[in-house]
Amino acid sequence: MTVTSETAHRVKTVRPVGTRAVLAELDGLQDVLALQALLLESPLPGQLDVLAAAETVMIKAESPSAARRMAALLLDMDLTAPAHSNGSLVVIDTVYDGDDLAEVAALTGLGTDGVIAAHSGQVWTVAFAGFAPGFGYMVGENQVLEVPRRNSPRTAVPAGSVALAGNYSAVYPRSSPGGWQLIGRTGASMWDLSRPQPALARPGDRVQFRPVREVVAVTPPALPEAAPETVSEGTEQEAAQQAVPLVAGLRILSPGLQSLIQDLGRNGHAALGVSAAGALDRASLRRANRLVGNGSSAAAVETVAGGLRVEAVGDQVLAVTGAPAPLTIDSPSDAGEPGRQRTVPAATAFALLDGEVLSLGEAEGGFRSYLAIRGGADVAPVLGSRSTDTMSGIGPAPLAAGQLLPAGHVTDSGVVGSPELQPEFPGAGVTELDIVPGPRDDWFDDAALASLCSQSWQVTPQSNRVGMRLNGEPLRRSRDGELPSEGTVAGAIQIPPEGLPVLFLADHPITGGYPVIGVVTDEHLDRAAQVPVGGSIRFRIAPHAPTQTTTQEVSN
Repeated sequence: MTVTSETAHRVKTVRPVGTRAVLAELDGLQDVLALQALLLESPLPGQLDVLAAAETVMIKAESPSAARRMAALLLDMDLTAPAHSNGSLVVIDTVYDGDDLAEVAALTGLGTDGVIAAHSGQVWTVAFAGFAPGFGYMVGENQVLEVPRRNSPRTAVPAGSVALAGNYSAVYPRSSPGGWQLIGRTGASMWDLSRPQPALARPGDRVQFRPVREVVAVTPPALPEAAPETVSEGTEQEAAQQAVPLVAGLRILSPGLQSLIQDLGRNGHAALGVSAAGALDRASLRRANRLVGNGSSAAAVETVAGGLRVEAVGDQVLAVTGAPAPLTIDSPSDAGEPGRQRTVPAATAFALLDGEVLSLGEAEGGFRSYLAIRGGADVAPVLGSRSTDTMSGIGPAPLAAGQLLPAGHVTDSGVVGSPELQPEFPGAGVTELDIVPGPRDDWFDDAALASLCSQSWQVTPQSNRVGMRLNGEPLRRSRDGELPSEGTVAGAIQIPPEGLPVLFLADHPITGGYPVIGVVTDEHLDRAAQVPVGGSIRFRIAPHAPTQTTTQEVSN
């Protein structure tokens, strides 16, 4: 249900975003910043994450019931009081020689020197993050530099480019496609995971651009080399043994099509432009960890379409869940005896002894399998998670042949779990997914929503962990114009101008500018993750789903 308030400096409308998030609409950026500050200072019950955008604030909840309770709480919040800001002042040295500087000078009528003076002569405030980690949308003290995006976006914008679009300025933290107007460049590192706070400029921070003639990239000082130690003849062998640590785990012989380290994701960093990532089939990850005695959030291997081969370094306890595939173990030859081969069942803990090789065959249903190792995959956490985010590049690199994946030592149980039954995974038929309409179904008429739910959509080869691109009869919008960028969630069904849906998965961008006609319910996200390329999807409006058609006026 859409709930609306008519009082100034209040949340205007609260729209459900699937079953575990809500979208608050406001009158302008001032109210957006005020609401964001209030929610970060005093979180609502069940609040997991807050993501501000141009005209909206999205709040993710820990449960559907918490999301439902948020509407009334949001409508009752007074945004007239000035929000407290603990933001810092960040000075960014900038060389003003961007490829679009002359174009911006012409568009604004300020001339080149006038653009430089206007950009560097005011303080900018980071309003919200999006697009990429470290990409902050900054608002200025005036609007003299308001310019449109380029008609044709560049395929690659260099890292450090200082840019303008609409009323915003930003610095590209890494090389990426982009359509903003480039006016300069900086050597400042906008995103650096080696810092306690990776983002140089966070939401709420103030930014001053300082004109310079030359970009200077600051690099950390090199660590001094340690002096060589003197080792006596009697201890040379002992020292050599200590120099080579004994690491037990799995050696990757073949990663298959793609194998990644995943856990349950890194929630709580949306304000920095970082998506949650994590396992796409969370139930299968939890099941695999449970079988080997790990905690539910331990890191494991997510692999697609079979082909993964690993060798045990030391005796290991493993379990494979998710898409059912033949599991074959080859034992090495011993004292002239030929090696042996055996099979093991899925969803069952088993031992892989030192030197034995496990091979995952082609999946017999579904698409993604999960390999858990007792103790968890011991890789370095980034922002509290060991998951790989394929869009931003945060987290461990994809597994590669020859790599040694260490096993950790943290478990939840001294024993392994009993074999478990697995759910039925998508096969050659059509997979049905429940959705909640909106938050932007009002950009489409009833015929478009009916078309979304009445046809089967085919998953195209262009699909990945960012999103599933679907092919079918295109949907038509009922209104023209552009939607200001706003927060998105995994499960969002975004409709680009050509009308073919994109179903966002865990590595999705945290903001998007295309209308979302519906959101897959949280309990069906795992099912969506198992639909293979070439498979078919049919959407169905979830029973008892909150709707966007009822409006409630609230007096305050």
